[in-house]
Amino acid sequence: MRNNSALRPEVLADLFKASGLREKILFTLMMIFIFRLGVHVPVPGLDPSKISALFNQGLGGLIDMFSGGALSKFSLFAMGIIPYINSSIIVQLMTSVIPKLEELQKEGGEAGRKQIAQLTRYLTIILGTLQSTGLAIGLWRMDAVIGAPAAGAPPVMFIINTVITLLAGTVFIMWMGEQITEKGLGNGASILIFVGILSRFPSYFSNTAESVKAGATNWFAVGLLLLVFMALIVAIIFASEGARKIPVQSAKRQVGNKMYGGRSTYLPFRINQGGVMPIIFASSVLLFPSTLGQFVKTGWIKVVSDALSPGKLLYSVLYCLLIFFFTFFYASLTMNPIDIANNLKRYGSFIPGYRPGRPTAEYLEMILNRITLLGAFFISLIALVPMVAEKVLGVTTLQGLGSTALLIMVGVAIDLFNQLQTHLLSRQYDGFVK
Repeated sequence: MRNNSALRPEVLADLFKASGLREKILFTLMMIFIFRLGVHVPVPGLDPSKISALFNQGLGGLIDMFSGGALSKFSLFAMGIIPYINSSIIVQLMTSVIPKLEELQKEGGEAGRKQIAQLTRYLTIILGTLQSTGLAIGLWRMDAVIGAPAAGAPPVMFIINTVITLLAGTVFIMWMGEQITEKGLGNGASILIFVGILSRFPSYFSNTAESVKAGATNWFAVGLLLLVFMALIVAIIFASEGARKIPVQSAKRQVGNKMYGGRSTYLPFRINQGGVMPIIFASSVLLFPSTLGQFVKTGWIKVVSDALSPGKLLYSVLYCLLIFFFTFFYASLTMNPIDIANNLKRYGSFIPGYRPGRPTAEYLEMILNRITLLGAFFISLIALVPMVAEKVLGVTTLQGLGSTALLIMVGVAIDLFNQLQTHLLSRQYDGFVK
């Protein structure tokens, strides 16, 4: 008997045979190559040794992970896609409180979507300008600018050049992310973050080997931590793919001498309806205000920055709260119980045991709140496990492979797999599994 769940090796050939899919794969790979190339183009006028020491540890190391190593090199893409993500957060929050934007999102169609996207781009430029200016001035005050000591006059031309360069890099990354979403595979922003995290793996493993060689830790502790990571991956997959299936029955209707309808189907309410985006948004919100603290040695900004360093109690608490918030926020955007109930009523379908209309909407809202609360709690628990495991085992060199990286990588990988599977099946190929 044939194994229906076996992964077939000829699927790789199917990927490049499928009309249209080959072009999407090649386009995505080309964008990734350009992204990785830009990571190695440095901003002129800086001392590389001081830059590397500044951004290779603590909060700077976490930001560097999101940019794929561009920050530690302070290259063209040093700010990464974080300004664009923060802009997306702000715009999506605005759509839930400003009626005009909410109307554009729900009823504006393609034209409304384009206007919201344009607003996000403008806000990205504003945030990118503020962030790049802060970075340029901060580097000068940290005495990292060649030929411009911190005790002297501000290097105006260096600041202007750095702001223009970093802003151009951010806008280019934003454009690449949109192009990948439109013409390639997966969500462009998530793909670029995924690639950035993946590119840091060699340094994580080499640093771990050096730490073991120096006697700071041992292979047994490293092995235990890797087992914890593997268990987390299984849990993340469960949380990402788990769903509550609500049965839906379509009413029978007679047209002439024939009966139509009467079919049974279901509504899937996923545990984590927002996928990987709540995790990315929660991390970005914590990184954005803390970036300033990298360049301020005193004052309340430095105090806040230190308190928000990864592994600190305040960071962990706020991280969990933001995961809860964005999980519920995305669930409310993607699954509106009132709209679902109205659509079921319009097409003559119903949930067994509940009258169409308001009773159905109230039932769906109750289910959505419960499943979202469970998902937010589960993901928050997953986010805390690596922090606790690293402290207990004393292995800090794999800190970049914590919950944030694992959640993002597994979420993006699942989304990419599902898209590839859908493309194959839609073109009458057997797909990854048969």
